[in-house]
Amino acid sequence: MTLLLTLDDGSIQRKLAEAVDLARAAVLEDAGAEQVGAHVGVDREDAVSASHLFEATVTGYRGWRWSVTVALAGEDEPITVSEVVLIPGPDARVAPAWVPWDRRVQAGDLGVGDIFPVEKDDPRLAPAYLESDDPAVEAVAKETGLGRVHVLSRHGRLDAAARWHSGEFGPRSDMARSAPDVCGSCGFFVSLAGSLSAAFGACTNDISPADGHVVDVEYGCGAHSEIEVEVTSSVPVAELVYDDSLMDFEPAPETPVEAPEPEPAEATVVDESEAPVAEAPETAEVQPEVEPEAAEPVAETADEAQVEAESASEH
Repeated sequence: MTLLLTLDDGSIQRKLAEAVDLARAAVLEDAGAEQVGAHVGVDREDAVSASHLFEATVTGYRGWRWSVTVALAGEDEPITVSEVVLIPGPDARVAPAWVPWDRRVQAGDLGVGDIFPVEKDDPRLAPAYLESDDPAVEAVAKETGLGRVHVLSRHGRLDAAARWHSGEFGPRSDMARSAPDVCGSCGFFVSLAGSLSAAFGACTNDISPADGHVVDVEYGCGAHSEIEVEVTSSVPVAELVYDDSLMDFEPAPETPVEAPEPEPAEATVVDESEAPVAEAPETAEVQPEVEPEAAEPVAETADEAQVEAESASEH
């Protein structure tokens, strides 16, 4: 058989693929002719076997196929039929995969009055005394009825963290990817206690869609406490423009310019012996003053004029 697997030049697979009539005869023998349709293909199983596929016309099995597996033990051996089975095709309607009853309950299935007990060895829970450094403390708490019997184990915490991180209020949700900031920096974020506090908390903002839910520190929404929005008028307002042609101008008063003070002249000592003698100015000729001509006699007085007038009247 090893020689057959290594030295096959393709002749074995060709013989298997050509055995369509043998495969149809086998399925007709197992099922009636009315339940077998056309040949739809052949699938290679291994070096010495292949499966021929025929359409199944069985009531209630729409999209299913008959599979006939044929094999060849050697080049000189005849082709034989290994099995005939009914298998679903790519468009067949099949039942969902079987799930144990204790795994069928999903989130949201538990209703009012329903009871769902946990398994005795549930890996998500651990004895409460394992959470204390002092077993005596846990023993006293249990005796007085103050402590819990079970707490979350490490497996339970990791399972919850993975579920919350990939859930609706995790960083991969559409809301978180479009948020301006994350919950870890929001004032409405309240951290959980214990080891989960590093990555999870509760939202207390009634506007947020995550109000009252456990959220990841990297989750975010549009109701973040530190968002600042610049409020502007909905009415468009043009920018302020100054018209220089309508502005009044007043010239600034000129600052008087102070004249520089003259520098004091230096006193010069003149030697009289060496100084040139100034020539005396020529004497100007004095013209005799011309006396004004005598004034004409003063007019007669008023009395004399009156006497002359009376004498003239007598004549």
